[in-house]
This record gives sequence, C-alpha cells and structure tokens, in this order.
Amino acid sequence: MCKNYPSNVSKEQFENIRLILENSKKKTKPRNLDLYEVFCAVLYVLKSGCQWRMLQKDFPKWQIVYYYFQVWSKNNGKELIVLQLILKKIVIKIRVNNGRKEQNSFCIIDSQSVKNTDTTKNKGYDAGKKISGIKRHIAVDSQGLPHAIYITTAEKTDRNSAIIMIQNKKENLSAFQKIIVDAGYSGEKFASKIKEIINANVEVVKHNELHTFLVLPKRWVVERSFAWLEKCRRLWKNCERKLNTSLQIIILSFISILLKRF
Repeated sequence: MCKNYPSNVSKEQFENIRLILENSKKKTKPRNLDLYEVFCAVLYVLKSGCQWRMLQKDFPKWQIVYYYFQVWSKNNGKELIVLQLILKKIVIKIRVNNGRKEQNSFCIIDSQSVKNTDTTKNKGYDAGKKISGIKRHIAVDSQGLPHAIYITTAEKTDRNSAIIMIQNKKENLSAFQKIIVDAGYSGEKFASKIKEIINANVEVVKHNELHTFLVLPKRWVVERSFAWLEKCRRLWKNCERKLNTSLQIIILSFISILLKRF
C-alpha cells in the first residue's frame, strides 16, 4: 500500500478511468496488482521528475510501473492510445458538467519550445527562441481544456506543425468555427489550409494592434494551459528519448490535473 503522496489522485477520482486502464491489457489470469497504485506511481514520477529507477519503495517495482506506462502509451492496433482515450473522455465530461457542449465553437492554438536533456534522441534548434529541443503544440478550448496535442523537434515551423496537428485530430476539431492564433501563424496560405481541413476561420491577434501592454485577448487561456504543465517537474525539460513518449507524458499531465476536478 503506497503512502498518500500529494501527486496521488483519490480512489473516487481513479474510478473514472479504471475501466479503460483495466481493458488496455488482456488478462490471462487474475490480476494481483492494484492498478490504482501503479497509476499513482506513474503520477509520482511525473510530478517529482525523478527517474523510474528512483521510484519510492512503497510503490510497485519500477519495472512493473514502467511496463504499464508503456502499455498505456502505445497504439497496439487500436484507434486511440489508452492515455489519449482517457483524456478525451475527461475533457468531454468536464465540459458537460460545466453545462457546455462536448465541443467548443472556437479553439486557441500555440506552441512552446522546451530544452532537451542529453538523453533525448530527437533534437532540433529553434533559432527564434534560441532553444535546442522540442516544440509542444496544443489546441485548447475557451476553458483551457486540450483537444489536440502535437510534438515536433524545435526547428519545425508553427504553421506547418499546426496544420499537421489539426489534420491528425480532424474529428476532434470538426465543430470548431474559429481558430485563434498569434502573429507566428499569420499568412493567407495557413488560413486557407485550415479552412480546407475543418472549414474554420483563422483570427490572428497581434501585439502591434494593442495600444498598451496587455495580455493578448483570449490567448491568455492557452498560456494558462502551458502553465498547468509547469506543475509537473518532468516537463520542466524534455528528458524523453522519443517524441511519442514526450507526447504521452504531456497527455498524462493533463489527465492528472483534470482528474482532480471531479
């Protein structure tokens, strides 16, 4: 039995996702392991930023915890990866509980460049921000809830990466009528491509259109979503070898944050 660490979710909150986690792996015999403790162990690594091998001894063995994280992070021939399915379910449930529709009428898109550690395999250089690492691209609704997440190396442009992200998550974003972006996404080619994919209009909010120093209208929402990720020390730098692992860690971070709203 693990201790009650601050990173843990309650057992009542865990019940919202237990069934999905249990069905992610076929059982050939009765499971003696408590998936709640495994999930809390993964959250401990995420929140504390420690290595898998440094996991506290009252959790299940780190090899088992890491194995389950891999199971939840891989496709395995299914339409959605387990963690992606969980996040989608949580986002919809939170919106419905708040009296909103399952999808918003507009979303806000932005990217964040993050430094790599020496263990990472995929690297790029963002000349604008002078950062060697990766880029996190997210599309959030008016509440800051994520509807699309995409990871690239840092040299990839915001416009091209946003187009690929929207194309990959076309079904999730099909109800959006407006995409709000900053000046880094300006251009008729980008706007026409978005219109072609999901039939949404692009609204560009620029600093030079504001007469005083203010937070860009509506765009503070996506900045707040990035700030949520800073609560997880594992995300202060990108220490994952593969881009897909970096993606699943971000998805897991949103899951851990949003689960505590139940």
